[in-house]
Amino acid sequence: MKGPSPVLKSLSTSLISRGILATIVGILALAWPGVTILALIILFAVYAFMDAGFQAMRGFTSRKAGPVAGHLLLGLIDVGAGVVALAWPAPTALVLVLVVAFWAVFGGFSEAFAAFGPGETAGRRAMDVITGVVWIAFGVVLFARPGLGAVTVAIVFGLFSLISGATLISRGIDVRRTGQALHPA
Repeated sequence: MKGPSPVLKSLSTSLISRGILATIVGILALAWPGVTILALIILFAVYAFMDAGFQAMRGFTSRKAGPVAGHLLLGLIDVGAGVVALAWPAPTALVLVLVVAFWAVFGGFSEAFAAFGPGETAGRRAMDVITGVVWIAFGVVLFARPGLGAVTVAIVFGLFSLISGATLISRGIDVRRTGQALHPA
């Protein structure tokens, strides 16, 4: 019997790698919750500054005045967002909590709906639905009580990452074992 195709092997390796990374992130978030939220704020600021540079680059290479002004304005907004994130980390943490809440609810619904794709086994469906419900519950708690504190969010994020990591590793092993791709949602 032939092994999985190179594409499926690559897919399973990608899923397993993402799962291992999510598990490591979860362990680190649980070990150092204060550092985790500060790191996320700093990463956001770095992203904003990098995006400002790219916007400026696009603005200066555009041939029309409208796009130039738009890209330069977006670049200035990016710089402002980065400065605000570094100067006032507490409000930035609150906004970050709300963004993570939205991401978790949206991701949870996506995960739960993906469980009902054709050809999914009952065990795979159950795992996907449970993961989706955990994501949704995480997001709802964050929306309902954003003032719980960044440390609590970091701890819950750590637990969430551990669960997501286990799901991704399980999915990757399942793809490698069965030699069948996952069905897109």
